[in-house]
Amino acid sequence: MSDILQKIIATKYREVEEARTRVSFGELEKRVQSAPALRDFTAAIRAKHSAGKPAVVAEIKKASPSAGVFRAHLAGGFDPIGFAQSYEAHGAACLSVLTDVEYFQGSTADLVAARAACTLPVLRKDFVIDPYQIVEARVLGADAVLFIMGAVDISQFREWEQLARSLGLAVLAESHNEAELEQALSLKTPLIGINNRDLTRFVTDVSTTMRLKVRVPSDRIVVTESGIESGDAIAELEQAGVHTFLVGGALMRVADPGEGLAKLFPTRVS
Repeated sequence: MSDILQKIIATKYREVEEARTRVSFGELEKRVQSAPALRDFTAAIRAKHSAGKPAVVAEIKKASPSAGVFRAHLAGGFDPIGFAQSYEAHGAACLSVLTDVEYFQGSTADLVAARAACTLPVLRKDFVIDPYQIVEARVLGADAVLFIMGAVDISQFREWEQLARSLGLAVLAESHNEAELEQALSLKTPLIGINNRDLTRFVTDVSTTMRLKVRVPSDRIVVTESGIESGDAIAELEQAGVHTFLVGGALMRVADPGEGLAKLFPTRVS
């Protein structure tokens, strides 16, 4: 585990304990009954594929440890509602919303607002280290959760996947290398994320997806993450059989992220 990931995970344990003091796990479970109706995250991706189009999981995030604040220089600032509406108008399959506070300046309020503003399924992008966060994600209205291999032992993720499935949540199992990919494939989820960012050096290389995807069975969906910033990279990945893209930083840096999506995937998405 990289130093930055260790710091994030340590912070996350503290945050979850603080959350439990505000709303108990038992109370959270009761609130599931009044949670928003689910949207099928995996089906939205497959629908794009069936139409012969790439499936873009368009991300809403304010900052990152490596890039800092994305939109400090842009008029209009950070507008999760406007971003969600623009992403939907420009053909995104799903949304990803960062809810980590300390390192990504996100919030659960961003997720709630973005989801209410569109009809797209939404991934809660955070660092899951406790089942509390999975139930909380369902209460917030998320349709999918992220499991980052290496953040906790795989045996815990196997157990928590059952919880997520019981709540109707899709799981995106994210890996960075061969060992983590094998762990991700031991889960039942069809959504296998390959993150092109090396968390030990913060170097991004889309060839990571190219190298690892050959290990992924054809009945799974490879979701390439990080470094999706050029049409050439997208074309190379598509030629290799990758048709699902989680894109964040490249879209957050432009005035209208939805228009940025359309420019990255011209004539391909909508």
